[in-house]
Amino acid sequence: MSPAGTVILLHGVGLDHTMWDRVTPTLAQQCTVHTPDLPGHGDAPDAPEGCTLTDLAAPLTGLGAGAVHLVGFSLGALVATRFALDHPERVASLTLISAVANRSAIERTSVTGRLEAARENLPATFDAAIERWFSPQWRATEPELAERVRAVLRANRPSSYLACYTVFAHADAELWPLLPRLNPRVLAMTGEQDPGSTPAMSAALAERVPHGRSAVVPGARHLLPLEHPEAVTEAVLAQLDDRPLELPTGAVQR
Repeated sequence: MSPAGTVILLHGVGLDHTMWDRVTPTLAQQCTVHTPDLPGHGDAPDAPEGCTLTDLAAPLTGLGAGAVHLVGFSLGALVATRFALDHPERVASLTLISAVANRSAIERTSVTGRLEAARENLPATFDAAIERWFSPQWRATEPELAERVRAVLRANRPSSYLACYTVFAHADAELWPLLPRLNPRVLAMTGEQDPGSTPAMSAALAERVPHGRSAVVPGARHLLPLEHPEAVTEAVLAQLDDRPLELPTGAVQR
């Protein structure tokens, strides 16, 4: 094992381990990196209807040895948080990228509306996600990346996707009252223009845990590991070393 320890990177709902392709090369030079597919995604077994956040976190028990550094994106951030609460001795640090927390009534209505839309027309839901996640400028610059992400979404098994999206739509309410119990240092980072995982959520997360801080990447949307991999990599390395972040000019840190 590398002296820097073990990092586990968890992707978001409907995505897979390739979400981290722009982050892992640098991290792998300094630590051992695992990028598992969550249940119901990629090559992992199906996620059954009625699965829970604890079910999605269960496979993590077999990864790494001792205390690991957990990094979660979107749904992966919820999974990482659940694992850290259930196995505090296994987590040295927690980096939550584009995380959701304590949704308002309006925000919850929005996400449950997307869940209902997915049940009625899944391909249209995936197309809408691409529109939310990619700004017109980014899509014009990297059209092939937008299509690769769309292909990953379309490869989902519908029943597994719906089971996992159901967890994503509701699990922040499950975790919110438990956050003061989180012992590891926590960094919550989001994009300035992310409407679903807002900067206010990251700030609230950081304030609710004993050892928290937050950062906002200016001009960014939801897919930070792909849109701004340098910022995500810096966040993870800062957590490993327990040091201040060195983010681009304009980034907001708290």
